[in-house]
Amino acid sequence: MKTVLLGITGGIAAFKMLEVASDLKKQGVNVIVIMTPSATMIVPPKKFEDITGNNVYTQLFTNSFDYRKILKSRIVDHVAIAKQASLFVIAPATANNIAKLANGIADDYITTTALAVKCPVLIFPSMNTGMWNHPATQQNVTKLQSLGYIIVEPDSGKLACGDEGKGRLPHVSIIETEINKLLQKTDDLNGKTVIITSGGTMEKIDDIRFITNKSSGKMGASLADACFLRGANVILFRAKTSIVPRYPHEEYLFETADELEQLFKKYLHTADICIHAAAVSDYTIKNPIIGKSSSDKPLPLELTPRSKILDKIKVMNPHIFLVAFKAEWNLSQKKLIELSSKRLIKASADMIIANDVSHKEIGFGSDENEVEIIDSKSVATHIPRTSKIVIANLIVDRIVTELA
Repeated sequence: MKTVLLGITGGIAAFKMLEVASDLKKQGVNVIVIMTPSATMIVPPKKFEDITGNNVYTQLFTNSFDYRKILKSRIVDHVAIAKQASLFVIAPATANNIAKLANGIADDYITTTALAVKCPVLIFPSMNTGMWNHPATQQNVTKLQSLGYIIVEPDSGKLACGDEGKGRLPHVSIIETEINKLLQKTDDLNGKTVIITSGGTMEKIDDIRFITNKSSGKMGASLADACFLRGANVILFRAKTSIVPRYPHEEYLFETADELEQLFKKYLHTADICIHAAAVSDYTIKNPIIGKSSSDKPLPLELTPRSKILDKIKVMNPHIFLVAFKAEWNLSQKKLIELSSKRLIKASADMIIANDVSHKEIGFGSDENEVEIIDSKSVATHIPRTSKIVIANLIVDRIVTELA
């Protein structure tokens, strides 16, 4: 049985967690609730106890606390529940709670338990929009993400104080969806290290200008999260301007194709799988200008083809399982598969994902795409238009099957 710790802090939206606790209990999840003293002023702990069948933890030191009992039993409650947790959810998480967690302060039951758990910690911030947008809160959220906490940003709308803006606790269905994603995490790729590239590269014109492409990194981010949920150790090479994934990954940023290639040289030997989804420039600028070029006259640029990183991956690591991506323009499905199959063979890849980027509503920058998954035998599977999250999971499904 999975155990979820629900940490509830003193936000007005604390009452929503009654429904979450009830729904999780109906799914067969063991739910243990921890509340700050402020939260108990909003929702009586007894309501959660009636739903979960477990005691609600509110104080580190009760009136009956006796250190001799602790030494005899060797049981410290917040450590004991931390050890059995599959997931620790903090919702709503106030600005105060977030600040404590970001700075390692442990002065109540929630923050003390957060330092003791080894499971994922999923945080749903909820507060006034001014508090959410305050630089201190944003700095604390960024720090929590760097420490591996999973942050689901608040929704926008009318707040309890009457203001309009970002700060609302997401709908119960969204909270439960995020919880279930992590509870359903599998070990399909346990023990595997996966390198994923994401976003588009830049090529320098001068020291302040560059050319690039329209890649947003949404596909790469979705793939990184999908691999994380299969138990993989994910190493993400991400373009500085690209989308940030939901889950924490070991991450290295790049701007240029040369920087990306250096990351491959440094880390590729450690990986079992490489999913090369980044849109790497096909050209580099010959003789980039030092400093800032004048805008008073025309600036002719000479572009020269650059060597393909994709063709070097199997040379650097012959044993890696390589998934390539291929973007083409306005081709028939047959021709797209044909050209992509040739590219797969040239790169010695094990799989290639092909799509037609001439469709304006999908592909680059969109949340959706339509692709062909082509294996090493040139067998193609068509994935009709759907979200990139769904496509990412289908790609990872195929990788798991091929490795098996």
